[in-house]
Amino acid sequence: MSTIFSKIIAGEIPAHKVAEDEHYLAFLDVFPLVHGHVLVIPKKEVDYIFDMDDEHLAGLHVFAKKVAIGVKKAFPCKKVGVAVIGLEVPHTHIHLIPMNNVSDMNFAKEKLKLSAEELSADAEKIKLALA
Repeated sequence: MSTIFSKIIAGEIPAHKVAEDEHYLAFLDVFPLVHGHVLVIPKKEVDYIFDMDDEHLAGLHVFAKKVAIGVKKAFPCKKVGVAVIGLEVPHTHIHLIPMNNVSDMNFAKEKLKLSAEELSADAEKIKLALA
């Protein structure tokens, strides 16, 4: 079953990508909780994170760490929060969310409605921080 994330990987759906390698991809969440909210995914479609083999699960987290460092530089915050929920899209993904207090990670709150220009600017900030 092809997910929306698989379509992003294939280039069928546009995304505001911030980092990519052979196995993993990071891009902005289009329904962010805060500016700089990034999703990190494996390119191999696996629904449940703990169904990933150990090597790729570890690699996903190491890749997410690199991206989180860039997110923190681009969007100064106390910490970059990490969440794995996995109910919205049946494709493993890690949320990286700049946070200054716990309410920044509240998935029940209303999401930001950012324009394409705002998302593009946020992505550029992170890419520059990763360079």
